Amino acid sequence: MNDPVLIVDDVTKTYPVYGHLVGSLKHFLFHASKSLRSFRKSTFEALRNISFEVSKGEALGVIGKNGAGKSTLLGLIAGVLRPTKGKVTVNARVSPLLELGGGFHPDLTGEENILLNGVLLGMTKSEVMAKADRIAEFSELGDFIEQPIRTYSSGMLARLGFSIIAHLDPELLLIDEVLAVGDKDFQKKCISKIMEFKRNGVTIIFVSHSMPDVAKLCDRVIWIENHSIKQVGEPREVINKYLSYEK
Repeated sequence: MNDPVLIVDDVTKTYPVYGHLVGSLKHFLFHASKSLRSFRKSTFEALRNISFEVSKGEALGVIGKNGAGKSTLLGLIAGVLRPTKGKVTVNARVSPLLELGGGFHPDLTGEENILLNGVLLGMTKSEVMAKADRIAEFSELGDFIEQPIRTYSSGMLARLGFSIIAHLDPELLLIDEVLAVGDKDFQKKCISKIMEFKRNGVTIIFVSHSMPDVAKLCDRVIWIENHSIKQVGEPREVINKYLSYEK
């Protein structure tokens, strides 16, 4: 077994849940401490006591219904969120594809956003420029690559975002449900590219509601239910249990 690329150690992530201020402004000013306690009453637990490791070159699927905490987990791994408790250790360069249009500027063209996003993801300007034509060609956006991306559909944003990621040299690739948009042919093209990454030893964390894609791509699957891990194991076994549970 290779040394872990990712270690998630007893991680919990909570968010404050705010109520309503009680009383008038005068009451708030003279009883600020009591009013604030009534305003901030509780917390929401997005993830609870999550622990697992991922080895170099492993493809890990993460499944679960909406709101289970899957995207929060990827945000913690990517470093855009911090755990409330526990520790996330990443021993690789992370390339995240977490949301449509993430890191894009709506008033810039597709070409300009290739440069912007590529640099944000760790490439030098010269590296992005050298790959720009290949990225544009992979996206299959045609003349739309010269248009501001505020004119793009969600499928077009997904094409551009994945095309940039596809031309990085990722060590740890995070993919969050972005392949659910766009046409089937481009989805197949993306899956083929992810398989190529896998063959080349890239570590992959793949969040999806497409169980066939998870089964095809992943070596192991984590099922998150009610913000904690319900099962970890071989893809078919975990997927079958999940589908039976959801019926």
